[in-house]
Amino acid sequence: MSHPHPELPLPPALPSKGLRIVALGGLGEVGRNMAVLEYEGRLLIIDCGVLFPEDHQPGVDLILPDFDYIKDRLDDIEAIVLTHGHEDHIGAVPYLLRLRRDIPLVGSRLTLAFVDAKLKEHRIKPVLRVVAEDQTARFGPFDCEFVAVNHSIPDALAVAVTTGAGTVLHTGDFKMDQLPLDGRITDLRAFARLGEKGVDLFMVDSTNAEVPGFVTNEVEIGPALDAAFAQAERRIVVASFSSHVHRVQQVLNAAHAHGRKVALVGRSMVRNMGIAAELGYLDVPPGVLVELKQAASLPDDRIVYMSTGSQGEPMAALSRMANGDHKVQVGHGDTVILASSLIPGNENSVFRVINGLTRLGARVVHSGNAKVHVSGHASAGELLYCYNVLKPKNVMPVHGEVRHLVANGALAVRTGVPADRVVLAEDGVVVDLVDGKASVVGAVPCGYVFVDGSTVGAVTENELKDRRTLSEEGFVSVFAVVDTATGKVLAGPQILARGMAEGNAVFEEIQPDVVAALEDAIAGGATDTYQLQQVMRRVIGQWVNRRLRRRPMIVPVVVEA
Repeated sequence: MSHPHPELPLPPALPSKGLRIVALGGLGEVGRNMAVLEYEGRLLIIDCGVLFPEDHQPGVDLILPDFDYIKDRLDDIEAIVLTHGHEDHIGAVPYLLRLRRDIPLVGSRLTLAFVDAKLKEHRIKPVLRVVAEDQTARFGPFDCEFVAVNHSIPDALAVAVTTGAGTVLHTGDFKMDQLPLDGRITDLRAFARLGEKGVDLFMVDSTNAEVPGFVTNEVEIGPALDAAFAQAERRIVVASFSSHVHRVQQVLNAAHAHGRKVALVGRSMVRNMGIAAELGYLDVPPGVLVELKQAASLPDDRIVYMSTGSQGEPMAALSRMANGDHKVQVGHGDTVILASSLIPGNENSVFRVINGLTRLGARVVHSGNAKVHVSGHASAGELLYCYNVLKPKNVMPVHGEVRHLVANGALAVRTGVPADRVVLAEDGVVVDLVDGKASVVGAVPCGYVFVDGSTVGAVTENELKDRRTLSEEGFVSVFAVVDTATGKVLAGPQILARGMAEGNAVFEEIQPDVVAALEDAIAGGATDTYQLQQVMRRVIGQWVNRRLRRRPMIVPVVVEA
């Protein structure tokens, strides 16, 4: 298996009749999935999603793919193909369309309905092209065939892209549930037909490659939810992704069976389920749904809140319930069901929410203690099945952390794919398919782009480091007035600390050393206020590190009289 090197050079020019693939997100992480395919100077994008921040990225709302690679080639983009409607595949579309608004968006009916609703909030009117399984469409030099795949959201599609360089099959996120709630299974007959014609590169979901066997069928969740509802004494809160239509359907069915009403909580949940119901993907039993305001007047044993926040997102409804600052006040005897799996990196946030809810007296049911969720991603057994059906000439694992990509590549080798035909790439690594062989040829710059409030890309890693320092080590400001003519300190240094348990009084012992250091520096010829500020920063920093064992952010200010 070919591994990317951390110091790969910029790629050479793409050979004639060669196909280039560059992932701008989704390789080495779970989220912000985006792949750019290039052939004969034209580009096709598959997915454009977001990554949600972790604890070490304070203040960040979303993380986008890095569009720098394509920002000078926006007119070369033929279309953006969206495999399904989860945020990690569609969430960054508004930010890309800000750069060019008329890029055609291609996807299934439900996927494009979710995207369209999102774009309305950004005041963007998109160009939409609805496709369905078994259909074909041509975008410039790219011939696309769409294949039904089963996932944790309806209407997911894989896409086979054929050019003069060969055929690439991109699965998107998928699994092989044989008893899906909507009866729409992954089309293995289409996979087999494509395999007979020849798949030159198989780009395949890796998220569950380390998990042996097959994913549990969705229908098995129903009895577990039914049991949790039967045992619930008071109110029930179910948390899930706001786009998980199948899970919401099961909650509606369980509520109806137990004589409960359901109130949707969270703007994205209300929006997405309204779309799903309107398009016929969600079957709402008569009289089950009620407004959140009505729910407050119902008896506790007759209400279910269907909420967002299953990943512990700080501003989502469930986190706010756990903190006691939501209109739905969770209390003793309530049941909270987390109907989702843990996204890697979110474990601490989720456990914090579980502990907060438990402290409030709620019974928390989650995938660790009940079968209330199954994954939407193919496990190792299903991936082996796909490799054997397709017999791909080259394999490029996608969608997962490095360990998932490596595990997926190893599965491909076990089924007979030559090790030198398995390409393990990370974000920014350039892969060329030339003369039937896929290989790493270089890399392009590809970093994180942070969304912080209304700003996009303004926050850097250095600023995040400053935020972490502020949150972990505290803040010290130092102010002094100097007369460089006489070489004397006229006022100060005034030292104020924030976020430090010791308080300001502890700094009194270092003040004489700061004065001496400033006067010595002036005597030595330092007259620039920046130089004098650095002197104060160094003296105080060394003292705080030695005396208090801290490395706070220090902001020195020197004013010349």
